Amino acid sequence: MLPYRIVLADDHVMFRQGIKRIIEETEGLEVVGEANDGFELLELLKELEPDMVLLDISMPNMRGIEATREIKSLYPNVKVLILTMHRRKEYLYHAIAAGAQGYLLKEDSDVELFSAVKTIRKGGFFVTRLLAGEMAEDISHMYKGNGEFPSEPLTTRERQVIKLIAEGKSNREIAELLFISIRTVENHRASITRKLNLSKTAEIVKYAILKGYTSLTA
Repeated sequence: MLPYRIVLADDHVMFRQGIKRIIEETEGLEVVGEANDGFELLELLKELEPDMVLLDISMPNMRGIEATREIKSLYPNVKVLILTMHRRKEYLYHAIAAGAQGYLLKEDSDVELFSAVKTIRKGGFFVTRLLAGEMAEDISHMYKGNGEFPSEPLTTRERQVIKLIAEGKSNREIAELLFISIRTVENHRASITRKLNLSKTAEIVKYAILKGYTSLTA
C-alpha cells in the first residue's frame, strides 16, 4: 500500500521537525515536503501530490487561513488539517469556512495528531477536544426546542452574500461576483447583522457554517 503523503507548513522549524519525526515513526505515513509559509507551501504543491497538508495559522507572508482557501481552490482533493496555538473559536470557524477538514491545537498534538489524521483520511471532520464541546454547544443553540432550525429570516440575495462573507470575500469581491454595487453589498450586510443580531464577522461566519451555507468538507 502506498504511504499517505503529508506536507508540513509551519515557520517554527523545531516544532515542524518534531511533528515530522512523530509522523514518520508511524507506518503508512510519510512527510514529503516542508514549508515555512503559505507562499512556499503553494509552490511546493505545484510539484508534489500530497494527500494532506498540516499547516499553522500564524505564518509570515501568507497566513494559514488564506493558504487553506487557496489550497482548496487549486487542489480540492488535498485534505487540510490546521495545527495551531489559537484557541479562540473564530479561528476555528474561519478555518472551516476556508475548507479545512480539521482543527487541532498544538498543545494537544502529541495525543490527538494521529486521531485527527485518521479521522480526516477516512473522510471525517476533526475538531480538537478543547473546542469540540463549545462547537457542539453553538450548534445546539441554533435549534429550537423541537429539534428544528429556526425559520430562515434572510432573503435569497442575503444568503448569497453571507456565503461569500464566510468564504472570506471582501465587499468589493462580493459586489463583483454578484454584479451589484459595493453600496448594495454594505446594505445587505447591515440587513444581515440586524436580522440575525450579529455584530462581528466571526459570528456571521459561524452562522453561515452552522446553517450549511458553506461546507465543512469543501
